[in-house]
Amino acid sequence: MSTERTSSDILDRLSATLAARRHADPASSYTARLFARGPDAILKKIGEETAELIMASKDGKRDEIVYEAADVLFHTLVLLGFHGLSIDDVRQELVRREGVSGIEEKNARQATQP
Repeated sequence: MSTERTSSDILDRLSATLAARRHADPASSYTARLFARGPDAILKKIGEETAELIMASKDGKRDEIVYEAADVLFHTLVLLGFHGLSIDDVRQELVRREGVSGIEEKNARQATQP
């Protein structure tokens, strides 16, 4: 089995790394510090990174769009990990939605919500 790192499995590797840092010493890593500070700190970072992604997109700066999108994905994975979830949970939801009209999917969700 090859130990070559591929871009196709980076989200799985990153998700596993984040899970391993969930209970690490906050002084040992940025991620552990975010986990220790809780969901409000994580959500604040997602908001900041999303705003930066929006601005990069408005400016049409391709490299910055990629950089900021990576930050949004990273912090979203941190939030998932905080809640005991992983990229695989999101992947499964996307598989469930595959081939379903966005309008149909949204209507189905609204029908099941109180």
